[in-house]
Amino acid sequence: MTVLKIEKLAHNRFLPEYKTEGAAGMDLCAAVEQPVVLEPLERALIPTGIKIELEHGYEAQVRPRSGLSIKHGITLINCVGTIDEDYRGEVCIPVVNLSNETYTIMPDERIAQMIIARVEQAQIEVCAELTETCRGTGGFGSTGKK
Repeated sequence: MTVLKIEKLAHNRFLPEYKTEGAAGMDLCAAVEQPVVLEPLERALIPTGIKIELEHGYEAQVRPRSGLSIKHGITLINCVGTIDEDYRGEVCIPVVNLSNETYTIMPDERIAQMIIARVEQAQIEVCAELTETCRGTGGFGSTGKK
């Protein structure tokens, strides 16, 4: 098991928390004093009030909460955000309202989830050509729907 070190900032009231025993992601809360109103298609950077320190060879992935996404159209601008092991700033959540209705993020609301994952840096090898596959250069939608 890896260790995640957390520094609580003055405006933080809730630490990240796994809500169930089998949860892969820990919930991150909005560390805001006042509600943040998001109009349709509006973006905002929401602070969490924490800084983190990851062990070498790990990243933190910040992902949308599925309930906010499907019920209210609230998701992350970059879909999945990566926090590198050497980042020491405040964890902030870049949210966007993709619905047709205004949404209000309340203080301490759970707005995203964070997953800790092992990563490896690849060794780059330049070559004249790549090995052939059945798929080849088939891209978006090339394998069909069924």
